[in-house]
Amino acid sequence: MKINNNRDFGVTQEAYYNTGSDCQDMNMGYGQMGMMGETMPGVVCPPVYECPRETVCHRYICHEVPHIQPCNTRIINHHIYRHTYTPTYSCCEENEVQNVYENRCC
Repeated sequence: MKINNNRDFGVTQEAYYNTGSDCQDMNMGYGQMGMMGETMPGVVCPPVYECPRETVCHRYICHEVPHIQPCNTRIINHHIYRHTYTPTYSCCEENEVQNVYENRCC
């Protein structure tokens, strides 16, 4: 049987509206008003078991996980030697001496 909230109950209509032999007459409640205003004797019926209702609660738990990341700075010095040549001029002088003896008589 389907109820308005779309839950399925495993109870038939006969068991749900059972007022027959499963109910016990307790001979109480003669002064109680029924559905149409007439008095009815009190009866005790076995309980109607309904489907369990489950409530789902989603919890989000945030965890902070610290990470250590080493950051190294490497400095590389490049030494570049640029060789330049500047000429410095010099001068040298040589003297060559020659002796010429012509007809010498000594």
